[in-house]
Amino acid sequence: MSRSQPPGFTATGTISTPKDRRRVVFATVVGTTVEWYDFFLYASAAGLVFGQLFFAPAGPGIAQILSFLTVGLSFLFRPLGAFLAGHLGDKYGRRVVLMITLVLMGASTTLIGVLPTYEVIGVAAPVLLILLRVLQGISAGGEWGGAVLMAVEHAPKTRRSLFGASPQLGVPLGLLLASGMLALMALIAPGDAFLAWGWRVPFLLSFVLILVGYYIRKKVEESPVFVEIAERKEQTRMPIVQLFRRHALLVIIAAFVFAGNNAVGYMTTGGYIQRYATNPDGPLGLATADVLGAVTLSAVSWFVFTWIGGWMGDKVGRRNTYIIGWISMIVAILALFPLVNSGSVVLLAVGLMLLTVGLGLTYGPQAALYAELFPASIRFSGVSIAYALGAILGGAFAPTIATALVDATGTTDSVTVYLVGMAALGLVATLLLRDRSGIPLGPDHEVEQTVSPVRGLSRV
Repeated sequence: MSRSQPPGFTATGTISTPKDRRRVVFATVVGTTVEWYDFFLYASAAGLVFGQLFFAPAGPGIAQILSFLTVGLSFLFRPLGAFLAGHLGDKYGRRVVLMITLVLMGASTTLIGVLPTYEVIGVAAPVLLILLRVLQGISAGGEWGGAVLMAVEHAPKTRRSLFGASPQLGVPLGLLLASGMLALMALIAPGDAFLAWGWRVPFLLSFVLILVGYYIRKKVEESPVFVEIAERKEQTRMPIVQLFRRHALLVIIAAFVFAGNNAVGYMTTGGYIQRYATNPDGPLGLATADVLGAVTLSAVSWFVFTWIGGWMGDKVGRRNTYIIGWISMIVAILALFPLVNSGSVVLLAVGLMLLTVGLGLTYGPQAALYAELFPASIRFSGVSIAYALGAILGGAFAPTIATALVDATGTTDSVTVYLVGMAALGLVATLLLRDRSGIPLGPDHEVEQTVSPVRGLSRV
């Protein structure tokens, strides 16, 4: 079998020129920013307007819960997207999957922007809204694995965590863009105008962003690891079957690692804090534009600490960075609601920004951590499915659970206990894994990659 490398690649599977490396980083950041802009835009709108526009006949309280349930419902379809993308990505390559998911997400988001409300077409409105959110979930389930593997498998061995942070940066950038656009529209079209048409403009903008993202991604070469697998004709015929036959426990533990981060992160990305702080019938009743401005600031902070987390992952190891992140996160969770409940927008912003320290440190190194857990031939399936399952266990219904806990107990203390529990779960899962920083990622080292990273096990 041929051991030759495609032009421009070294024998170790990394890109040979800084220019090509910058192109990959730029493409993964832009692509994931567009994807998560669309995804978070929906979550924020679910907290701000969808309950009134699509579920109003259920009554104010139930309508808001139903609106948040549609946010969580999409997570149930992430595994489907992960299964499909994992199968295609391990057989046909990372690049083709990224093009498909980008278009699917953008089309779904744009259609939400023109969707008639319940008042216009009745029950068909929430049904169509849910259908489009499901398509977003399928796209999100397939997007992440391809983006992080393109970044990590192109990276030099000593900088995988930092390179892998590039698609992770797209998440806070997506939140920044989504919150910023909604905040801008809340200023341009305040009150009833925002409810009538202002919220639609950011959804329609997705069409333009998708064209930009597609153009940039089209210029990126396929992952060198997959190129080598394809040249040898060593693609796994049924990668998902092989994954669960040999690595089921690893998938579950990796999912728990992400679940802790995702549950806490979805207090803002899932729209809960936005709704809690702006609800006119709630304890705070803050201005929508002010709260969205605070969330936008926290997205900037999240971006910075995600980058720091990626950098630290190369310096002190993925596992150590995570442990520092979990401890920081638990401290911030304990401070979050006392700051939010102060009624001050400034203190609310401080609380959210403190939370992003731990969120960033447990998100920046995730791409490298996940990529180094799974063998090359089933890596796309492994990282995608672990991520999708972690999203279901973590963020899928976190806003709904938080809403129900406050309704049942009358206090946000119950939400604090829930979030600390999820962060502790992530910490325990992290402690169960060995740090495999720098392990060779190419197909030549499949035997070494198959040795279990789970402590106490020699082989999965």
